[in-house]
Amino acid sequence: MNDYASATVSDADARDLLESMVAIPSPTGEERAAAEYLRDFFRDHGREAWLDDVGNVRAPADDSVLLTSHVDTVPGDIPVRVETEGDEDVLWGRGSVDATGPLCAMAVAAVNAGVSFVGVVGEETDSRGARHLVDDREAPDAVVNGEPSGWDAVTLGYRGFLAGTYRVETDSAHTSRPEPNAIQQAMAWWHRVESAFDADATFESVTAKPVDVEGGTATDGLSVEATIDAQFRIPPGTDAAEVRETVEGELDGGTVDWRDPIPPVTVSPRSEVGRAFRVAIRRRGGDPRLLRKTGTSDMNLFAAAWDCPMATYGPGDSALDHAPDERLALSEFDRAVAVLEIVSDELQ
Repeated sequence: MNDYASATVSDADARDLLESMVAIPSPTGEERAAAEYLRDFFRDHGREAWLDDVGNVRAPADDSVLLTSHVDTVPGDIPVRVETEGDEDVLWGRGSVDATGPLCAMAVAAVNAGVSFVGVVGEETDSRGARHLVDDREAPDAVVNGEPSGWDAVTLGYRGFLAGTYRVETDSAHTSRPEPNAIQQAMAWWHRVESAFDADATFESVTAKPVDVEGGTATDGLSVEATIDAQFRIPPGTDAAEVRETVEGELDGGTVDWRDPIPPVTVSPRSEVGRAFRVAIRRRGGDPRLLRKTGTSDMNLFAAAWDCPMATYGPGDSALDHAPDERLALSEFDRAVAVLEIVSDELQ
């Protein structure tokens, strides 16, 4: 422990924090109520805490390690309740796994161990909280990012992320005409894009996914318009420029407007953070597992900006991310808190 360690949070109080936070809706863009509740949790335990310019919860302390996870969740109304499944008490609710569970585990560990904490906003969309954070502060000595890995596993790699919107427009014409309209052009373009990537949804491949499609006759009746919002996951060894070049090479009319990319990341299992997690998980009776995930997290941005050891960790089964049956065993949450406290102590 150190001079920043505050009043100890009991296991019961930690579970109360988790259940209370899951019960506060916090879809991206609507995180403020949850962020304020979390800020007050730190203040109630003797820690300085505030919301920064973008809404991140900041609670600085011993910077030997920064524990950070995201406050926002995806939309979805899952009735919040605790049910007994076998011999486990299980908390149901949106965010219980992704990532209010990891967020609360980190908040409790940060109080008990006296280390720095940030709850960031916007991770599920543009990662504006993490982007602001790396611009607004120096690198800590180490980072533990919060996402579900399972209490006995550590995530060391994520694919990168690139999003863009394809737009095409054609003149209006009678539907009996043979020329393809904008909707047909958009469908044909997407088929070519999917075929360009031999994707099998593994960590080493680029995968392409349409997330929104719109099309129809323009309001003035003079043209047909179509748009496709698309997302691409990028493995290490490939960069966003290569993906953009491939996608734009399949254009036959139309344009693509790109958003800022997030680079892929792989970190060493032999870093100080990796070693601390192996020690902590074994001390709690687990056999440490090392993971690489096909998605993307804020760790990608932290690794690109900060030259320090890091990893991603948190309770929960990531197969339940964004799912209609999202739920977390409370005993797993308890174990994750204990692991994070040991890791924090090992890194101080």
